[in-house]
Amino acid sequence: MQAAPIVPEKLKAFVQAWIITMVGVLVAAHVVDGITYEGWVDLVVATLLLGLLNAFVRPILMLLSLPLLLLTLGLFTLVINAGLLWLVGELVKGFHVAGFWAAFKGALVIAVLSLLLNSLTGTGNTRVRFSRARRREDRSGSDDRGGPVIDV
Repeated sequence: MQAAPIVPEKLKAFVQAWIITMVGVLVAAHVVDGITYEGWVDLVVATLLLGLLNAFVRPILMLLSLPLLLLTLGLFTLVINAGLLWLVGELVKGFHVAGFWAAFKGALVIAVLSLLLNSLTGTGNTRVRFSRARRREDRSGSDDRGGPVIDV
């Protein structure tokens, strides 16, 4: 009989995503002028609220703004993320976001760091893979060196 896992998988995934978001917000607070926090508790509460908003409110906003998302090829997602970060700054007393542009820059920093950290840790749906294609042996004697072929 197999032993039950100590930490359920969904809880483990949530904690990992929350820690990655917290690192992103921490870096954004140090890099972006206009994003500040007063103490560690404020940072923890802000990232927890941001995670909850990303889990429950963001999908609704993405659905409602689907035409804009398609028109901008998904870049409107940064505006949604900035709005949620700005909202967290309004709701959490010790976490401050000076304005929309500070929130936009912070959302950009958080998105890039989340992409990198999710790729490095293998969490989330982010996967970056580098591979080199094997060279095919060409038996016909042509000298295309395995490059692309255009048939006209």
